[in-house]
Amino acid sequence: MGSLKESAVSGSNPLDSPVKQIQIDGLVVLKIIKHYQEEGQGSEVVQGVLLGLVVEDRLEITNCFPFPQHTEDDVDFDEVQYQMEMMRSLRHVNIDHLHVGWYQSTYYGSFVSRALLDSQFSYQHAIEESVVLIYDPIKTAQGSLCLKAYRLTPKLMEICKEKDFSPEALKKACIGYEHMLEEVPIVIKNSHLINVLLLDLQEKSTVADKHELLNLSSSNHLEKSLQLLMDRVDGMSQEIVKYNTYCRNLTKQQQQKQQYLQRRQQENTQRQSRGEPPLPEEDINKMFKPPQAPPRMDTLLIAGQVNNYCQNIKAFTSQNLGKLFMAEALQGHSS
Repeated sequence: MGSLKESAVSGSNPLDSPVKQIQIDGLVVLKIIKHYQEEGQGSEVVQGVLLGLVVEDRLEITNCFPFPQHTEDDVDFDEVQYQMEMMRSLRHVNIDHLHVGWYQSTYYGSFVSRALLDSQFSYQHAIEESVVLIYDPIKTAQGSLCLKAYRLTPKLMEICKEKDFSPEALKKACIGYEHMLEEVPIVIKNSHLINVLLLDLQEKSTVADKHELLNLSSSNHLEKSLQLLMDRVDGMSQEIVKYNTYCRNLTKQQQQKQQYLQRRQQENTQRQSRGEPPLPEEDINKMFKPPQAPPRMDTLLIAGQVNNYCQNIKAFTSQNLGKLFMAEALQGHSS
């Protein structure tokens, strides 16, 4: 409970973003955690809407509500209508009802996907200050709250507006996986009365700490992270094979095109020497249609997810190495 005091979650400072900092009420964090505990199971993702207001360059998130679970058979369910009714009800009881983004849980950091990209683009295109909060329940269960806020970079917003994900367009825009998402610093804030209550409850609590922060067993978490990383690397390998095939086909077609032009030029030279008219002009682009380039956005998303897995594994292993050195020192001291 002490983790709900006012604290900051580190993040990179977005330069061109209208939002420089996000302030979240502790109640919102509790609602997100409760939503996952009630409806999230394993790798199942839960999502919801964030409500609040914008104060200068600070986004204040003061409330949220979850998206209800529904199946494809629920054809009568209208998600947009549900959101409008919820915000209308909150407005009637004088609660902040302005839409400022959405939240989503993640499974071992697996959130960099096309679905998240499309959803965040829709939110950010309609409401410029919109953010997506990513909640990692697995890291949180280990005793450290993991809640991060992301926005699409201005470069990626322009590419998504044009809907041109060809290699040439991405190269022209100078977009790599590191230029897709920007992290916004988060501050979790409570009122002074709630902070006093939390301190009082913490002193009176007789429940033992369930988080064994010095536990040396880490094989399950590390094994699962490496397995997910290998799956993404295999996906990256498949995308590279597709692109290499496209490059080979394009090179082969260019060679055939040049050979055809050379033969045509030689034939026209021979016809001219015989006093015959040259061959009629032909649209060579219709004869040699260039192969369609594979979209590169999926490759960028996979690269971004691979980088995210690597950063998580790096942070996790560095913590465990520290535990091992500490355990070795304690063992040597006791002996």
